[in-house]
Amino acid sequence: MSKPLSTTPPQDENQIVAERRAKLAALRSQGVAFPNDFERRDQAGDLHGRYAETGGESLASEPIPVQLAGRMMLKRVMGKASFASLQDMSGRIQIYVARDQIGEDAYDAFKRMDLGDILGVVGHLFRTKTNELTIQVKQVRLLTKALRPLPEKFHGLADTEQKYRQRYLDLITNEQARLTFFRRSKIIQAMREFFIARDFLEVETPMMHPIPGGASAKPFVTHHNALDMELFLRIAPELYLKRLVVGGLEKVFEINRSFRNEGISTRHNPEFTMVEFYEAYRDYKYLMDFVEQMLRDVATQTLGHAVVPYQGQTIDLSRPFTRLTALEATVQYNPELKDAPIDNRDFLIDELKRRKIGHRPNDSLGGLQLVLFEETTEHKLIQPTYIIDYPVETSPLARASDARPGITERFELYIAGREVANGFSELNDPEDQAARFQAQVAAKEAGDEEAMYYDADYIRALEQGLPPTAGCGIGIDRLVMLLTDAASIRDVILFPLLRKED
Repeated sequence: MSKPLSTTPPQDENQIVAERRAKLAALRSQGVAFPNDFERRDQAGDLHGRYAETGGESLASEPIPVQLAGRMMLKRVMGKASFASLQDMSGRIQIYVARDQIGEDAYDAFKRMDLGDILGVVGHLFRTKTNELTIQVKQVRLLTKALRPLPEKFHGLADTEQKYRQRYLDLITNEQARLTFFRRSKIIQAMREFFIARDFLEVETPMMHPIPGGASAKPFVTHHNALDMELFLRIAPELYLKRLVVGGLEKVFEINRSFRNEGISTRHNPEFTMVEFYEAYRDYKYLMDFVEQMLRDVATQTLGHAVVPYQGQTIDLSRPFTRLTALEATVQYNPELKDAPIDNRDFLIDELKRRKIGHRPNDSLGGLQLVLFEETTEHKLIQPTYIIDYPVETSPLARASDARPGITERFELYIAGREVANGFSELNDPEDQAARFQAQVAAKEAGDEEAMYYDADYIRALEQGLPPTAGCGIGIDRLVMLLTDAASIRDVILFPLLRKED
Protein backbone atom coordinates (compact mmCIF):
# COMPACT_ATOMS: atom_id res chain seq x y z
CA MET A 1 0.00 0.00 0.00
CA SER A 2 1.47 3.36 -0.96
CA LYS A 3 2.02 6.01 1.70
CA PRO A 4 -0.33 9.04 1.60
CA LEU A 5 1.22 12.20 0.28
CA SER A 6 2.18 14.70 2.95
CA THR A 7 0.38 18.03 2.83
CA THR A 8 3.26 19.70 4.66
CA PRO A 9 6.16 20.72 2.46
CA PRO A 10 9.54 19.45 3.71
CA GLN A 11 11.69 21.87 5.67
CA ASP A 12 14.35 23.61 3.60
CA GLU A 13 16.97 24.12 6.27
CA ASN A 14 19.07 26.45 4.12
CA GLN A 15 16.07 28.72 3.60
CA ILE A 16 15.22 28.66 7.31
CA VAL A 17 18.80 29.54 8.25
CA ALA A 18 18.80 32.38 5.71
CA GLU A 19 15.56 33.77 7.16
CA ARG A 20 16.92 33.57 10.69
CA ARG A 21 20.17 35.25 9.67
CA ALA A 22 18.08 38.09 8.26
CA LYS A 23 16.30 38.42 11.60
CA LEU A 24 19.66 38.45 13.37
CA ALA A 25 20.90 41.19 11.04
CA ALA A 26 17.84 43.26 11.93
CA LEU A 27 18.56 42.73 15.63
CA ARG A 28 22.17 43.84 15.16
CA SER A 29 20.96 47.04 13.48
CA GLN A 30 18.82 47.81 16.55
CA GLY A 31 21.61 47.40 19.09
CA VAL A 32 23.02 44.51 21.12
CA ALA A 33 21.95 41.27 19.45
CA PHE A 34 23.20 38.91 22.18
CA PRO A 35 22.49 40.64 25.53
CA ASN A 36 24.14 39.33 28.67
CA ASP A 37 22.43 41.38 31.36
CA PHE A 38 19.32 39.28 32.07
CA GLU A 39 19.30 37.96 35.64
CA ARG A 40 17.68 34.55 35.96
CA ARG A 41 16.19 33.95 39.39
CA ASP A 42 13.97 30.92 38.85
CA GLN A 43 14.03 27.54 37.10
CA ALA A 44 11.12 25.58 35.65
CA GLY A 45 11.54 22.43 37.70
CA ASP A 46 11.84 24.37 40.96
CA LEU A 47 8.64 26.32 40.21
CA HIS A 48 6.71 23.13 39.43
CA GLY A 49 8.02 21.51 42.62
CA ARG A 50 7.42 24.50 44.88
CA TYR A 51 3.94 25.38 43.65
CA ALA A 52 2.59 21.98 42.64
CA GLU A 53 -0.15 22.16 45.28
CA THR A 54 -0.85 25.89 45.03
CA GLY A 55 -4.24 26.56 43.46
CA GLY A 56 -5.20 29.22 40.95
CA GLU A 57 -7.08 31.34 43.52
CA SER A 58 -4.04 31.51 45.81
CA LEU A 59 -1.78 32.49 42.90
CA ALA A 60 -4.27 35.20 41.87
CA SER A 61 -4.60 36.64 45.37
CA GLU A 62 -0.87 36.59 46.13
CA PRO A 63 1.01 36.81 42.80
CA ILE A 64 4.37 34.96 42.74
CA PRO A 65 6.97 37.01 40.82
CA VAL A 66 9.08 35.00 38.35
CA GLN A 67 12.23 35.77 36.38
CA LEU A 68 13.12 32.81 34.16
CA ALA A 69 15.13 32.05 31.02
CA GLY A 70 15.03 29.08 28.68
CA ARG A 71 14.83 27.76 25.14
CA MET A 72 11.47 28.09 23.39
CA MET A 73 10.35 24.58 22.44
CA LEU A 74 6.66 25.12 21.58
CA LYS A 75 4.73 28.15 20.40
CA ARG A 76 1.06 28.71 19.65
CA VAL A 77 0.08 32.17 18.42
CA MET A 78 -3.62 33.02 18.83
CA GLY A 79 -4.16 36.57 17.62
CA LYS A 80 -3.66 38.93 20.54
CA ALA A 81 -2.21 36.29 22.87
CA SER A 82 0.12 33.32 22.60
CA PHE A 83 1.20 30.30 24.59
CA ALA A 84 4.75 28.98 24.47
CA SER A 85 6.93 26.53 26.39
CA LEU A 86 10.38 27.36 27.74
CA GLN A 87 12.90 24.66 28.63
CA ASP A 88 15.83 25.02 30.99
CA MET A 89 18.11 22.49 32.67
CA SER A 90 15.42 21.57 35.20
CA GLY A 91 12.47 21.06 32.85
CA ARG A 92 9.77 22.97 30.97
CA ILE A 93 7.17 25.53 31.90
CA GLN A 94 4.40 27.17 29.91
CA ILE A 95 4.33 30.92 29.37
CA TYR A 96 1.39 33.13 28.34
CA VAL A 97 2.24 36.22 26.31
CA ALA A 98 -0.57 38.73 25.74
CA ARG A 99 -0.37 41.93 23.69
CA ASP A 100 -2.23 43.99 26.31
CA GLN A 101 0.29 42.90 28.96
CA ILE A 102 3.60 43.56 27.18
CA GLY A 103 2.64 46.15 24.55
CA GLU A 104 2.10 45.95 20.82
CA ASP A 105 5.74 46.41 19.76
CA ALA A 106 7.02 43.77 22.18
CA TYR A 107 4.26 41.38 21.13
CA ASP A 108 5.09 41.82 17.44
CA ALA A 109 8.75 41.12 18.29
CA PHE A 110 7.72 37.99 20.20
CA LYS A 111 5.74 36.69 17.23
CA ARG A 112 8.90 36.95 15.11
CA MET A 113 10.88 34.83 17.58
CA ASP A 114 11.53 31.24 16.50
CA LEU A 115 11.50 27.83 18.11
CA GLY A 116 14.94 27.20 19.55
CA ASP A 117 15.49 30.86 20.49
CA ILE A 118 16.54 31.47 24.10
CA LEU A 119 14.26 33.93 25.89
CA GLY A 120 14.19 35.71 29.21
CA VAL A 121 10.79 36.44 30.74
CA VAL A 122 9.58 38.40 33.74
CA GLY A 123 6.08 37.87 35.10
CA HIS A 124 4.06 36.01 37.70
CA LEU A 125 2.52 32.56 38.08
CA PHE A 126 -1.10 31.64 37.41
CA ARG A 127 -3.08 28.57 36.47
CA THR A 128 -4.89 28.19 33.15
CA LYS A 129 -8.42 26.82 32.77
CA THR A 130 -6.83 23.38 32.38
CA ASN A 131 -4.97 23.95 35.69
CA GLU A 132 -1.52 24.13 34.12
CA LEU A 133 1.03 26.19 36.04
CA THR A 134 1.95 29.05 33.68
CA ILE A 135 3.91 32.28 33.69
CA GLN A 136 1.90 35.40 32.85
CA VAL A 137 4.59 37.36 31.00
CA LYS A 138 5.08 41.07 31.69
CA GLN A 139 8.39 41.40 29.85
CA VAL A 140 10.02 39.15 27.25
CA ARG A 141 13.52 39.48 25.77
CA LEU A 142 15.36 37.55 23.11
CA LEU A 143 18.69 36.56 24.67
CA THR A 144 20.09 34.25 21.98
CA LYS A 145 18.93 33.92 18.38
CA ALA A 146 19.05 30.31 17.17
CA LEU A 147 20.13 30.31 13.53
CA ARG A 148 19.40 26.63 12.95
CA PRO A 149 15.99 24.98 13.44
CA LEU A 150 15.38 22.21 15.92
CA PRO A 151 14.78 18.70 14.57
CA GLU A 152 11.30 18.51 13.08
CA LYS A 153 8.45 17.83 15.53
CA PHE A 154 10.92 17.67 18.44
CA HIS A 155 10.70 13.92 18.78
CA GLY A 156 14.46 13.71 19.00
CA LEU A 157 16.93 12.69 16.35
CA ALA A 158 15.97 9.71 14.23
CA ASP A 159 19.52 9.19 12.98
CA THR A 160 21.47 7.43 15.74
CA GLU A 161 24.87 8.64 14.57
CA GLN A 162 23.60 12.21 14.36
CA LYS A 163 22.40 11.84 17.95
CA TYR A 164 25.93 10.99 19.09
CA ARG A 165 27.65 13.48 16.80
CA GLN A 166 25.33 16.39 17.68
CA ARG A 167 24.75 15.53 21.31
CA TYR A 168 23.62 19.10 22.01
CA LEU A 169 20.55 18.51 19.79
CA ASP A 170 19.89 15.19 21.47
CA LEU A 171 19.97 16.87 24.89
CA ILE A 172 17.69 19.69 23.74
CA THR A 173 15.03 17.43 22.23
CA ASN A 174 15.28 14.19 24.18
CA GLU A 175 14.28 14.23 27.83
CA GLN A 176 15.48 10.66 28.31
CA ALA A 177 18.99 11.64 27.19
CA ARG A 178 19.05 14.48 29.71
CA LEU A 179 17.85 12.15 32.48
CA THR A 180 20.55 9.61 31.57
CA PHE A 181 23.34 12.13 31.99
CA PHE A 182 21.84 13.64 35.14
CA ARG A 183 21.79 10.11 36.55
CA ARG A 184 25.37 9.48 35.41
CA SER A 185 26.48 12.49 37.41
CA LYS A 186 24.61 11.26 40.48
CA ILE A 187 26.13 7.77 40.14
CA ILE A 188 29.65 9.19 40.12
CA GLN A 189 28.82 11.48 43.02
CA ALA A 190 27.43 8.53 45.02
CA MET A 191 30.57 6.48 44.37
CA ARG A 192 32.79 9.37 45.44
CA GLU A 193 30.79 9.81 48.64
CA PHE A 194 31.02 6.08 49.38
CA PHE A 195 34.82 6.22 49.29
CA ILE A 196 35.14 9.47 51.22
CA ALA A 197 32.83 8.17 53.96
CA ARG A 198 35.35 5.32 54.41
CA ASP A 199 38.36 7.64 54.68
CA PHE A 200 39.70 7.10 51.18
CA LEU A 201 41.79 9.91 49.70
CA GLU A 202 40.88 11.03 46.17
CA VAL A 203 44.01 11.51 44.05
CA GLU A 204 45.03 12.33 40.49
CA THR A 205 47.73 10.51 38.55
CA PRO A 206 49.29 11.19 35.12
CA MET A 207 47.37 10.62 31.89
CA MET A 208 50.56 10.51 29.80
CA HIS A 209 52.89 7.66 30.70
CA PRO A 210 56.45 6.94 29.60
CA ILE A 211 55.56 3.22 29.78
CA PRO A 212 51.98 1.93 29.38
CA GLY A 213 51.00 -0.27 32.28
CA GLY A 214 48.34 -1.34 34.74
CA ALA A 215 46.42 -3.48 32.26
CA SER A 216 46.88 -5.58 29.16
CA ALA A 217 45.83 -3.37 26.25
CA LYS A 218 47.18 -1.70 23.13
CA PRO A 219 47.94 1.95 23.97
CA PHE A 220 47.59 5.21 22.08
CA VAL A 221 50.99 6.74 21.32
CA THR A 222 51.85 10.43 21.33
CA HIS A 223 55.01 12.56 21.34
CA HIS A 224 56.19 15.37 23.58
CA ASN A 225 58.10 17.84 21.43
CA ALA A 226 60.02 19.78 24.09
CA LEU A 227 61.31 16.63 25.79
CA ASP A 228 61.54 14.74 22.49
CA MET A 229 60.07 11.62 24.05
CA GLU A 230 57.41 9.09 23.16
CA LEU A 231 54.49 8.96 25.57
CA PHE A 232 51.45 6.71 25.92
CA LEU A 233 47.95 7.70 26.92
CA ARG A 234 46.95 6.02 30.17
CA ILE A 235 45.41 2.57 29.81
CA ALA A 236 45.00 2.31 33.61
CA PRO A 237 46.20 4.28 36.66
CA GLU A 238 47.10 1.15 38.63
CA LEU A 239 50.88 1.34 38.86
CA TYR A 240 50.85 5.00 39.90
CA LEU A 241 48.16 4.41 42.54
CA LYS A 242 50.18 1.54 44.04
CA ARG A 243 53.24 3.80 44.15
CA LEU A 244 51.13 6.04 46.39
CA VAL A 245 50.35 3.11 48.69
CA VAL A 246 54.10 2.46 48.90
CA GLY A 247 54.42 6.11 49.92
CA GLY A 248 52.00 5.65 52.82
CA LEU A 249 48.70 6.77 51.26
CA GLU A 250 47.05 3.54 52.31
CA LYS A 251 43.49 4.16 51.01
CA VAL A 252 43.32 5.93 47.65
CA PHE A 253 40.90 6.17 44.74
CA GLU A 254 40.86 7.91 41.38
CA ILE A 255 37.94 8.55 39.03
CA ASN A 256 39.88 8.57 35.81
CA ARG A 257 39.75 8.74 32.03
CA SER A 258 41.67 5.94 30.38
CA PHE A 259 42.39 5.14 26.74
CA ARG A 260 42.77 1.83 24.93
CA ASN A 261 43.48 1.50 21.24
CA GLU A 262 40.80 -1.10 20.63
CA GLY A 263 37.69 -1.59 18.55
CA ILE A 264 34.38 0.16 19.08
CA SER A 265 31.25 -1.76 20.05
CA THR A 266 28.15 -1.41 22.19
CA ARG A 267 30.42 -2.21 25.18
CA HIS A 268 33.68 -0.52 24.16
CA ASN A 269 34.75 3.07 23.56
CA PRO A 270 38.48 3.82 23.18
CA GLU A 271 38.14 6.63 25.76
CA PHE A 272 36.32 5.55 28.90
CA THR A 273 35.87 6.32 32.59
CA MET A 274 36.54 4.06 35.52
CA VAL A 275 37.16 4.31 39.24
CA GLU A 276 40.21 2.52 40.57
CA PHE A 277 40.95 2.16 44.27
CA TYR A 278 43.44 0.53 46.63
CA GLU A 279 43.44 -0.27 50.31
CA ALA A 280 46.40 -1.56 52.29
CA TYR A 281 46.13 -4.60 54.56
CA ARG A 282 43.16 -6.04 52.66
CA ASP A 283 42.72 -8.96 50.25
CA TYR A 284 40.51 -9.79 47.29
CA LYS A 285 37.82 -11.49 49.41
CA TYR A 286 37.36 -8.27 51.37
CA LEU A 287 37.20 -6.37 48.06
CA MET A 288 34.36 -8.50 46.76
CA ASP A 289 32.26 -7.62 49.82
CA PHE A 290 33.28 -3.96 49.47
CA VAL A 291 32.32 -3.72 45.79
CA GLU A 292 29.06 -5.55 46.36
CA GLN A 293 28.06 -3.10 49.10
CA MET A 294 29.11 -0.09 47.03
CA LEU A 295 27.07 -1.10 43.97
CA ARG A 296 24.07 -1.82 46.19
CA ASP A 297 24.37 1.57 47.89
CA VAL A 298 24.93 3.48 44.62
CA ALA A 299 21.87 1.88 43.02
CA THR A 300 19.73 2.60 46.06
CA GLN A 301 20.92 6.19 46.30
CA THR A 302 20.38 6.98 42.60
CA LEU A 303 17.33 4.81 41.80
CA GLY A 304 15.73 4.39 45.20
CA HIS A 305 16.11 0.59 45.08
CA ALA A 306 18.67 -2.12 44.32
CA VAL A 307 16.55 -4.21 41.95
CA VAL A 308 17.32 -2.84 38.50
CA PRO A 309 15.37 -3.32 35.26
CA TYR A 310 17.79 -3.77 32.37
CA GLN A 311 16.88 -4.48 28.73
CA GLY A 312 13.85 -6.58 29.62
CA GLN A 313 15.56 -8.37 32.51
CA THR A 314 15.61 -7.74 36.25
CA ILE A 315 19.04 -7.46 37.86
CA ASP A 316 18.98 -7.98 41.62
CA LEU A 317 21.81 -6.13 43.38
CA SER A 318 20.16 -6.59 46.77
CA ARG A 319 21.10 -10.28 47.15
CA PRO A 320 24.59 -11.70 47.75
CA PHE A 321 26.52 -11.99 44.50
CA THR A 322 27.34 -15.48 43.20
CA ARG A 323 31.02 -16.55 43.30
CA LEU A 324 32.31 -19.16 40.83
CA THR A 325 35.56 -20.11 39.18
CA ALA A 326 35.68 -19.83 35.39
CA LEU A 327 35.65 -23.62 35.22
CA GLU A 328 32.61 -23.92 37.51
CA ALA A 329 30.72 -21.27 35.54
CA THR A 330 31.55 -22.90 32.21
CA VAL A 331 30.15 -26.25 33.33
CA GLN A 332 27.10 -24.69 35.01
CA TYR A 333 26.07 -22.63 31.98
CA ASN A 334 27.00 -25.18 29.30
CA PRO A 335 25.35 -28.47 30.28
CA GLU A 336 26.92 -30.28 27.30
CA LEU A 337 30.29 -29.86 29.03
CA LYS A 338 29.15 -31.25 32.40
CA ASP A 339 30.93 -34.59 32.00
CA ALA A 340 33.60 -33.41 29.54
CA PRO A 341 37.29 -33.61 30.56
CA ILE A 342 37.81 -29.84 30.52
CA ASP A 343 40.77 -30.20 32.84
CA ASN A 344 42.56 -31.94 29.94
CA ARG A 345 44.64 -29.67 27.72
CA ASP A 346 44.30 -31.79 24.56
CA PHE A 347 40.53 -31.96 24.93
CA LEU A 348 40.33 -28.18 25.39
CA ILE A 349 42.36 -27.50 22.27
CA ASP A 350 40.13 -29.84 20.24
CA GLU A 351 37.00 -28.27 21.75
CA LEU A 352 38.15 -24.74 20.93
CA LYS A 353 38.94 -25.79 17.36
CA ARG A 354 35.53 -27.45 17.06
CA ARG A 355 33.84 -24.24 18.22
CA LYS A 356 36.14 -22.16 15.98
CA ILE A 357 37.48 -20.23 18.97
CA GLY A 358 40.99 -18.86 18.57
CA HIS A 359 43.67 -19.31 21.22
CA ARG A 360 47.42 -18.89 21.62
CA PRO A 361 49.52 -22.03 21.12
CA ASN A 362 51.38 -21.60 24.40
CA ASP A 363 48.31 -21.06 26.58
CA SER A 364 48.38 -23.09 29.78
CA LEU A 365 45.51 -25.29 30.88
CA GLY A 366 44.09 -22.41 32.92
CA GLY A 367 44.50 -20.05 30.00
CA LEU A 368 42.61 -22.40 27.67
CA GLN A 369 39.84 -22.81 30.23
CA LEU A 370 39.59 -19.04 30.46
CA VAL A 371 39.30 -18.69 26.67
CA LEU A 372 36.50 -21.27 26.64
CA PHE A 373 34.76 -19.42 29.49
CA GLU A 374 34.99 -16.03 27.77
CA GLU A 375 33.55 -17.32 24.51
CA THR A 376 30.84 -19.61 25.85
CA THR A 377 29.80 -18.33 29.26
CA GLU A 378 30.45 -14.72 30.23
CA HIS A 379 27.54 -13.39 28.14
CA LYS A 380 25.23 -15.71 30.09
CA LEU A 381 26.11 -14.21 33.49
CA ILE A 382 23.08 -11.98 33.90
CA GLN A 383 22.78 -11.76 37.67
CA PRO A 384 25.83 -10.34 39.52
CA THR A 385 28.52 -13.03 39.48
CA TYR A 386 32.12 -12.96 40.63
CA ILE A 387 34.44 -15.14 38.56
CA ILE A 388 37.42 -15.87 40.81
CA ASP A 389 40.88 -17.47 40.81
CA TYR A 390 42.37 -16.49 37.44
CA PRO A 391 45.53 -18.06 35.98
CA VAL A 392 48.86 -16.35 36.72
CA GLU A 393 49.63 -15.95 33.01
CA THR A 394 46.56 -13.76 32.45
CA SER A 395 47.02 -11.78 35.67
CA PRO A 396 50.51 -10.25 35.64
CA LEU A 397 49.86 -7.83 38.52
CA ALA A 398 47.85 -10.11 40.84
CA ARG A 399 49.20 -11.98 43.86
CA ALA A 400 49.62 -15.70 43.35
CA SER A 401 47.69 -18.02 45.66
CA ASP A 402 49.79 -19.61 48.38
CA ALA A 403 47.60 -22.71 48.33
CA ARG A 404 46.96 -23.24 44.60
CA PRO A 405 49.95 -23.10 42.22
CA GLY A 406 49.32 -21.22 38.97
CA ILE A 407 46.25 -19.38 40.34
CA THR A 408 45.96 -15.77 41.48
CA GLU A 409 43.77 -14.10 44.09
CA ARG A 410 41.73 -12.26 41.50
CA PHE A 411 38.09 -11.71 40.56
CA GLU A 412 36.08 -10.17 37.75
CA LEU A 413 32.49 -9.11 38.32
CA TYR A 414 29.97 -9.80 35.56
CA ILE A 415 26.51 -8.25 35.40
CA ALA A 416 24.10 -8.47 32.46
CA GLY A 417 26.64 -10.52 30.51
CA ARG A 418 29.51 -8.04 30.65
CA GLU A 419 32.51 -7.37 32.87
CA VAL A 420 31.94 -4.47 35.27
CA ALA A 421 34.84 -4.78 37.73
CA ASN A 422 38.27 -6.37 38.02
CA GLY A 423 40.12 -6.70 41.32
CA PHE A 424 42.75 -8.70 43.15
CA SER A 425 45.14 -9.03 46.02
CA GLU A 426 48.11 -7.04 44.73
CA LEU A 427 51.42 -8.64 43.90
CA ASN A 428 53.89 -7.01 46.29
CA ASP A 429 56.86 -9.34 45.80
CA PRO A 430 59.27 -7.26 43.63
CA GLU A 431 61.19 -10.29 42.35
CA ASP A 432 58.00 -12.13 41.36
CA GLN A 433 56.70 -8.95 39.70
CA ALA A 434 59.96 -8.52 37.77
CA ALA A 435 59.68 -12.09 36.50
CA ARG A 436 56.06 -11.49 35.47
CA PHE A 437 57.08 -8.36 33.56
CA GLN A 438 59.80 -10.35 31.79
CA ALA A 439 57.20 -12.90 30.74
CA GLN A 440 55.05 -10.06 29.37
CA VAL A 441 58.01 -8.68 27.42
CA ALA A 442 58.54 -12.12 25.90
CA ALA A 443 54.87 -12.26 24.93
CA LYS A 444 55.11 -8.81 23.32
CA GLU A 445 58.18 -9.89 21.35
CA ALA A 446 56.17 -12.90 20.20
CA GLY A 447 53.51 -10.59 18.75
CA ASP A 448 51.09 -9.88 21.60
CA GLU A 449 50.34 -6.14 21.15
CA GLU A 450 48.44 -6.00 24.45
CA ALA A 451 51.22 -7.44 26.61
CA MET A 452 52.78 -5.16 29.22
CA TYR A 453 56.16 -3.43 29.18
CA TYR A 454 58.86 -3.90 31.80
CA ASP A 455 58.47 -1.01 34.25
CA ALA A 456 61.79 -0.66 36.06
CA ASP A 457 60.66 2.31 38.16
CA TYR A 458 57.64 0.39 39.43
CA ILE A 459 59.92 -2.49 40.44
CA ARG A 460 62.10 0.04 42.27
CA ALA A 461 58.99 1.27 44.11
CA LEU A 462 58.05 -2.30 45.09
CA GLU A 463 61.58 -2.82 46.39
CA GLN A 464 60.85 0.02 48.81
CA GLY A 465 58.05 -2.13 50.20
CA LEU A 466 54.35 -2.33 49.24
CA PRO A 467 52.21 -3.50 52.19
CA PRO A 468 49.70 -6.27 51.58
CA THR A 469 47.11 -4.46 49.45
CA ALA A 470 43.91 -5.08 47.53
CA GLY A 471 42.86 -3.05 44.51
CA CYS A 472 40.00 -2.89 42.04
CA GLY A 473 38.84 -1.04 38.93
CA ILE A 474 35.15 -0.53 38.10
CA GLY A 475 33.98 0.54 34.65
CA ILE A 476 31.78 3.57 35.27
CA ASP A 477 30.38 3.66 31.74
CA ARG A 478 29.16 0.06 31.97
CA LEU A 479 27.74 0.66 35.43
CA VAL A 480 25.86 3.70 34.12
CA MET A 481 24.54 1.56 31.25
CA LEU A 482 23.13 -0.84 33.83
CA LEU A 483 21.56 1.83 36.04
CA THR A 484 20.03 3.78 33.13
CA ASP A 485 18.86 0.76 31.11
CA ALA A 486 21.07 1.77 28.16
CA ALA A 487 21.79 -0.80 25.45
CA SER A 488 24.95 0.86 24.13
CA ILE A 489 27.92 2.49 25.83
CA ARG A 490 27.51 5.37 23.37
CA ASP A 491 24.22 6.24 25.05
CA VAL A 492 26.00 7.01 28.34
CA ILE A 493 29.08 8.84 27.00
CA LEU A 494 28.33 12.43 26.06
CA PHE A 495 30.69 12.49 23.10
CA PRO A 496 31.64 8.94 22.01
CA LEU A 497 34.36 8.48 19.42
CA LEU A 498 32.97 8.40 15.86
CA ARG A 499 34.41 8.14 12.38
CA LYS A 500 35.22 11.45 10.71
CA GLU A 501 32.13 13.12 9.33
CA ASP A 502 31.83 13.14 5.53
